[in-house]
Amino acid sequence: MTDTDYAALIGLDWGDQAHAIALHVQGSPAIEKSILPHSAESLQDWINALRTRFGGRPVALALEAKHAPVVHALMQVEFITLYPVNPKTSACYRLAFNPSGAKDDIPDADLLLDLLRLHPDQLTPWHPDDVQTRKLDGLVQARRAAVNLRTQLSNSLTTLLKAYFPQAFELVGEDLFSPLACAFLLKWSDLISLKAARPNSVRAFFHAHNVRRPDTIQKRLQRIANAKALTTDDAIVSVSVMSCRLLAGQLRKLGQSIKLYDLQIQQTFADHSHAHLFRNLPGAGPTLAPRLLVAFGTRRDRFPLPDNLQMLSGIAPVTEKSGQRKWVHWRWNAPRFLRQTFVEWANQSIHYSSWAAAYYAQQEKRGKRHQAILRALAFKWIRILWKCWMVNVPYDEARYLKHLASKNSSLLNVTYAK
Repeated sequence: MTDTDYAALIGLDWGDQAHAIALHVQGSPAIEKSILPHSAESLQDWINALRTRFGGRPVALALEAKHAPVVHALMQVEFITLYPVNPKTSACYRLAFNPSGAKDDIPDADLLLDLLRLHPDQLTPWHPDDVQTRKLDGLVQARRAAVNLRTQLSNSLTTLLKAYFPQAFELVGEDLFSPLACAFLLKWSDLISLKAARPNSVRAFFHAHNVRRPDTIQKRLQRIANAKALTTDDAIVSVSVMSCRLLAGQLRKLGQSIKLYDLQIQQTFADHSHAHLFRNLPGAGPTLAPRLLVAFGTRRDRFPLPDNLQMLSGIAPVTEKSGQRKWVHWRWNAPRFLRQTFVEWANQSIHYSSWAAAYYAQQEKRGKRHQAILRALAFKWIRILWKCWMVNVPYDEARYLKHLASKNSSLLNVTYAK
């Protein structure tokens, strides 16, 4: 990129209340500085003013990558090319010329503009993927956030029940976010109310929630009859009951929302042009296959080599040298969700791919730890899947095993017995 590629270069520092702008027009020695009020209308007016001023000619804009709202607002503006800057890059650049670390908005906008003007070879323009891929990306990330929240609430409910109603675990199981557990705890939130219920009412409840084995129900009824309250202190029980109902209600709503996410993910994935490359991957299933599709996307120019994705995801380790020392460690600043996607898939693939299982067994015999093996296996999978993605041909286990045989791979002689 050079100045002549664009009518203007812009550094934009996005803030909660206002946004600082540093603008350099091609051929002008001056840097124009301004403040943009924080509102959707102000941003759109500013975009329209740029379009009019430069006649729709290309404009380059640098901003910190963490500011998703402004990225979403600007990514579809036809004449603006976005150059996301890693926040750590801008922070280090600021310290290089301002060791005190003092920070205010206008210098940051200047800093982003300087990076764009003076170090364009270190920045990569961002081109959004197609709508279906971005929608699927949003869905799988939102689902993961909902699952994480469900785990937090479930842990809170576990701690709460242990303090006043521990018998609940024997009656509804350990998965407190299950529909049965939520319904049970909303109906009978403490042992006293449960013991006051008629056995036929409890039996009918379990029948309605697909627990129909007479011996199982009878054991639970007997457990209720013999149960003794951990505490009858109203100061504890009454408050705990309210908290239990709150958490159980939230978990039930979350479960319903996760099902809706699953349905939307399934439909969006099925309609995607690249679904055939990921649908039948060993161990991917309905949860990981869409996440793998999102990881690769549809833009082949984004990952011209498998190394690009291996490094971006944090699967590829980092080697550092200092004098005579050399050490290897994992990438600290990699996107967590992306790394989890590949590691979780590698773990599942062990149970569905013979060579993946053999590789795990081989590395385990060499004394490698579980997570280290999974990252190494994910490293291999990315290279394989990248090739399939590049040539638009689905992965074929039998074909890959033939390839290993042609190379006399030692993996073909390893037995997985885990």
